[in-house]
Amino acid sequence: MWPIIISSTIFIISLVLIFSEKLNRTITAMIGAVCMVVFGMLFHFYGEDQAAATIDFNTLGLLLGMMIIVSLLEPTGFFQFLAVKVGKVSGGDPAKLLVLLGAITTLVSMFLDNVTTVVLIAPVTILICEILGLNSQPYLMAEALLSNTGGVATLVGDPPNILIGSATGFTFLDFLTHSLPIVIFVWFTALAILFFLFRKELAQKPSDLEALAELNAKDALKDSRSAKKVIVVIFVMIVLFLLEEFLEIRPALIALGGCAVALVWTRPAIQETLKRVQWDVLIFFGALFIMIGGMQAAGVFDALVNLAVHLKSLPTVVLGLILLWVVAILSMIVDNVPITIALIPVIHGLGTAGIPVSALWWALVFGAGFGGNGTIIGSTANIVVSSLSEKTRNPITPMLWSKRGLPVMIGTTLVSSLLYVLFFSFLSR
Repeated sequence: MWPIIISSTIFIISLVLIFSEKLNRTITAMIGAVCMVVFGMLFHFYGEDQAAATIDFNTLGLLLGMMIIVSLLEPTGFFQFLAVKVGKVSGGDPAKLLVLLGAITTLVSMFLDNVTTVVLIAPVTILICEILGLNSQPYLMAEALLSNTGGVATLVGDPPNILIGSATGFTFLDFLTHSLPIVIFVWFTALAILFFLFRKELAQKPSDLEALAELNAKDALKDSRSAKKVIVVIFVMIVLFLLEEFLEIRPALIALGGCAVALVWTRPAIQETLKRVQWDVLIFFGALFIMIGGMQAAGVFDALVNLAVHLKSLPTVVLGLILLWVVAILSMIVDNVPITIALIPVIHGLGTAGIPVSALWWALVFGAGFGGNGTIIGSTANIVVSSLSEKTRNPITPMLWSKRGLPVMIGTTLVSSLLYVLFFSFLSR
């Protein structure tokens, strides 16, 4: 009993500290991991070798590879180029600008890190809004919300997807066939809600269309040759991701191989490139794996599975809906990564107990992906966008996010729940 109490306490305290942001989340996770190993050794339920074995190097390898790809593309100005192009194509029409910026952000976030995407696109969006004399709130919020939504569609679009893919063997193609169709419906739902909530702001007429016309997209593209090379590599990687099941190549190998080719081909300043890699995120993931491994060794998840087995009498579709909404609500207040890591062994345990779990994995995907839109702290992309907005005339406050982001979260989660029920038999395959 003591191992369960001790390991659960360490994890809960770590989550509370991560949520409070009183201490950097990576530092918190590292302290939690060290405590888990130390107390595990003292109480004889966890050790160093076990801790090392719990780290999912397939997930970390995939994340590292994609981060290096992003760090190569970032200084080329490719994202700024896209944003200026979109601004000019819109002709300054507020509604069209929202759709185009939202679409571009969504597409990019399907293959690259959401945070990096908004970090690069949001400043240009602010510039375009300032030139046109438009309120930047609708566009910045749309970029954050739709980047979170778009990330659900692919294996590499969101960290929880990578974790679930590694745990289940779901391929890139599995996500395209099972998740992407639902994301498309959810995306239009989110856009419709945003149009309604920001209807006054979108009715605003731009003040200076001539200044927008003077912007040159080519000026934003600082290194077109390197950008083209990296885009080619990304395209080849996507093809290999689609063929991974047939080629029997793990996603991590594709990502690391792709970034190696891109590094050789572009010959960047390697130190500068590696500086842009989010090493703290990789350490955060590794530390979480160690903590979750300690809880598993202590028997926490066996106990949770035993409790969940009592729900065996419920139809699996109902169990999936409960999971989807619980995860979505939790993701509003706690990072969806630790939630996902914690629930993976529970779902595995339910499968071992004889409960069909194929559709439950997709419930976890949707809940973790759409839930973070509900609050300003529900997603790192939300926090980044709100921070950038503080430099504008119309900053995004936590209250504003609750008024505009929460309806989007509720609406998209409802739609995904409906689609989950309608396509349950397909998701169960």
